[in-house]
Amino acid sequence: QVQLVESGGGLVQAGGSLRLSCAASGRTFSNYAMGWFRQAPGKEREFVAAIGWSGGNTYYTDSVKGRFTISRDNAKNMVYLQMNSLKPEDTAVYYCAARAYMVVRTTADDYSYWGQGTQVTVSS
Repeated sequence: QVQLVESGGGLVQAGGSLRLSCAASGRTFSNYAMGWFRQAPGKEREFVAAIGWSGGNTYYTDSVKGRFTISRDNAKNMVYLQMNSLKPEDTAVYYCAARAYMVVRTTADDYSYWGQGTQVTVSS
């Protein structure tokens, strides 16, 4: 079992930055691939970014490439999402997710553990 707690969301103006953090507890964190997903009102949950167990493999949805960076610190059981050049369309609840395999996947169904989410609101 893995418990995930996100933090770092908030209200920011377009063009601004936020850094989301996800604290993981439970089993060996370094054995898990990690992902960030988001869900806007009235929309389905969508993939944002994912990172492999070692941090060497990262994947992003096209709309955030060049603006967002996912990283992890296995010694601290932490995953981060640095979000720069934020746009109003980035407004959503952001969820941290863990997958009990080292291989990265980009679909929500492949992740077994989820945090409670943190709200990100970008004003125009």
